Amino acid sequence: MLLAFTFAISTLNATPATPGSPGRATNVEVPPPAPGKLYHGFYWGGVGTNNHDPTEHDVTPADVARYERAVGKRTAWIYFSDNWFESRRFPAATCNYIRLMLRSNVDQRHSEKTFSLRKIIAGAFDADLRAWAREAKDFGSPILIEWGTEPNGDWFSWNGRWNGGQRDGPTRYVAAYRHIVDLMRVEGADNLQWVWHVNWLDQPERKWNAFENYFPGANYCDWVGLSAYGPTTPMTRDGTESFAFKMRNAYSRLVKIAPGKPVVIAEFGCDLHNRRVNAANWAKAALENLFSNRWPGIVGFCWWNEGWQNDDHKEHDTDMIILHDPGLTSVFRDQFAKYPDKVQETPVEMTNDK
Repeated sequence: MLLAFTFAISTLNATPATPGSPGRATNVEVPPPAPGKLYHGFYWGGVGTNNHDPTEHDVTPADVARYERAVGKRTAWIYFSDNWFESRRFPAATCNYIRLMLRSNVDQRHSEKTFSLRKIIAGAFDADLRAWAREAKDFGSPILIEWGTEPNGDWFSWNGRWNGGQRDGPTRYVAAYRHIVDLMRVEGADNLQWVWHVNWLDQPERKWNAFENYFPGANYCDWVGLSAYGPTTPMTRDGTESFAFKMRNAYSRLVKIAPGKPVVIAEFGCDLHNRRVNAANWAKAALENLFSNRWPGIVGFCWWNEGWQNDDHKEHDTDMIILHDPGLTSVFRDQFAKYPDKVQETPVEMTNDK
């Protein structure tokens, strides 16, 4: 059961606090797990169409239960996108770990026409953001939230490439990020726990595009998140390095720029059919490294459990869905069984007694 001040399995099975009731959130934080333990979250994919993208948010209690039965462990959070091209309302029915996505569509590698950084900074969406924040506050329970996911990757429209390049891009991102956070704090949505989430590799690999240049400041993030994928399509020739390789430089950079902040592997995954990398072996090594406490600042991880179409050839489709591969399912189940004391299954309660 999701308590008023609890970071729990999922609000898919919970009832939010009633506005004005004692359960309403005030200065509520999502706590790190107990020492030596990791939160285990996941992202659930679905089947999309040109006009609707359920792969980013359509997840049900039955989906969660099926995943948990397969891997043998409960999840601490469900990760999903709140796409504003579909609705600007607070997603109370799904809320847990939110990617706040102010974008016009799911297409990538283009500038944003509607929700541009300039318009965000200028206050064009302040009314919507304030309303969203008020609903989040009334929801009551602590929420992990991020905006501007992977800003150092040029696939998203908030990357510097699409917003003034070297001279203005990162600066505009930081200004927009702070504007959104400031607005929601003014509305009293203190139950929002802000996760600043970057990619392990700066793309393009230019000094101006280093993720450090997108850091909004220690007062504007509570946790830091990292994406570190293996090959993401059957055809991919690059990205075949191990999870540990990708962590080698990215982790040290993160803890240097945000010392003391909890680190979450917000996204990791590997395509099941890439000819150069075996997904089960890649995931096994990654999980073993995570459970070894090799990176002590890490407090949790989230597999990106999704498949998608890349072109007109079905054999080129991406598939990272754990349940589609018995070997990968066994890896997760076996690793969880091998390290039963390393996973924080029971929700951690955080009462407002400050």
